[in-house]
Amino acid sequence: MTEPRDHPFVTAVKPLVDAMGGELMDPALAQPDDVVLAWEGQDLLAVRLPQLSDSLDHILAALERRYGVPLAQLDRKSKQDVVRILEARGAFSVRHGVETVAGALGVSRFTVYNYLNRDANAPKGTGKSSQE
Repeated sequence: MTEPRDHPFVTAVKPLVDAMGGELMDPALAQPDDVVLAWEGQDLLAVRLPQLSDSLDHILAALERRYGVPLAQLDRKSKQDVVRILEARGAFSVRHGVETVAGALGVSRFTVYNYLNRDANAPKGTGKSSQE
């Protein structure tokens, strides 16, 4: 980028771009699908958004960093929490999302579907299954 990386606008948006798995670049290099961001009327940087399939991998990696261990090592309750977070982020709308998540959690697809159904059957406002 031609602008310094420590520009206040770049500093402000970088955590968001990193969290999405995006890439910051010089606006002159932007392609039609990139998002060009302006500061005080001038194009300052462009953001290349990740492909959806890459986003899921990025989200899984971020969750591993959050929990501090590989997701497969989490206890059942924590794995259920991860599935809840992933569902809220749209992870299961991605092709092979359930398979990818099951592999990361070290569980079967059936188990992931059970975790999803458990939340769907929970009484409103409790986050717990009516069968618990």
